[in-house]
Amino acid sequence: MTDGRTTQVEEAASTPLLAIDGVRATIRLNRPRHLNRLQPEDLPALLALFDRVEADTTLRVLVLTGTGRAFSAGYDLGAIGAAPDASPAGHSGPSFEDVVNRLEDLALPTICRINGGVYGGSTDLALACDFRIGTDTAEMFMPAARLGLHYYPDGIKRYVSRLGIDNAKRLFLTAEKIGAAEMLRIGYLTAVVAGTALDAEVDRLATVLAGNAPVAMRGMKRAINEFARGALDDAAARRRHRDSMSGGEIREGMKSFAERRMPKFSA
Repeated sequence: MTDGRTTQVEEAASTPLLAIDGVRATIRLNRPRHLNRLQPEDLPALLALFDRVEADTTLRVLVLTGTGRAFSAGYDLGAIGAAPDASPAGHSGPSFEDVVNRLEDLALPTICRINGGVYGGSTDLALACDFRIGTDTAEMFMPAARLGLHYYPDGIKRYVSRLGIDNAKRLFLTAEKIGAAEMLRIGYLTAVVAGTALDAEVDRLATVLAGNAPVAMRGMKRAINEFARGALDDAAARRRHRDSMSGGEIREGMKSFAERRMPKFSA
């Protein structure tokens, strides 16, 4: 496997790459000459990697990043123009919206390592992650209004639920570019760090997430996402709550607290 944190071009351009290091998985977009612009073939490749990561019960956290000087320039504009569902004409594969929704619904916690610019559809791809850590030189740009594109509904929902109505209108309707400080202020970024500190901050957060109770986190992430969509399955959330009160995770959590040690949760 390759190191998901590399900032150098070590491979030829390709579909996204997967690296696994202990309990952490890293998916890296890998078309650096074109700022990791996503192509139609990248969509099923990403879905396959998401399925692989979710099926591996030893994994506790996923990091999504890009090769080179940008996170991603978004989805290929030629493919967007070819068909209304953001898939190229004659292509029966998944749409970009399908891929972003799948990322949002991944059971394990996700971190977007934003190593530079994030543009177009990739702003939604990053927003679908649970956390976004960016460098102080990061910038974002949603050009839909300038291109004459009505963005797909689930992406608009994500912008509104996470950033608020006013910020969603500003970013979609003005198509203006904003920098890292403003991305942090509106809540797009979880944290901003110097480029030299990016990996250390991602490592720190990944370690925190990997050390928490995986079943409890999966259930709470699901409930939070459902609530944000206005579609909370209240009965299922309450059932998970009741089950957690007598489960193995709470026993280990309480025992480790009493013994003043870090908990050791099983998958």
